[in-house]
Amino acid sequence: MSKDVFQAIADPTRRQIIDLLAGQSLPVNDVAEKFDMSRPAVSKHLKILNECGLVIIKQQGRKRFCRADTRKLQDVMEWTQRYRKFWNEKLDTLEVLLNDIDETSS
Repeated sequence: MSKDVFQAIADPTRRQIIDLLAGQSLPVNDVAEKFDMSRPAVSKHLKILNECGLVIIKQQGRKRFCRADTRKLQDVMEWTQRYRKFWNEKLDTLEVLLNDIDETSS
């Protein structure tokens, strides 16, 4: 069963891993060195990111290389767009209300 992208990015360490791998492919050990936690802990994070499709892991010789595949983040962007529209409308309404209050108190 694949993991949910939203669950994967809920963890700050996994978001940092995605950021780290967004512009480069790195061996698992190099990724683990960037974090103040054990290599097995980083490997668990990478496994979750791999299961939801945010990180691709490929074996090259004796090393496993990781790279980010951010296409799945499109789901997150589409979901947040709905709320951006909602809040923009609410904030526009609030601005009009505050301007009306400001005009009547002047």
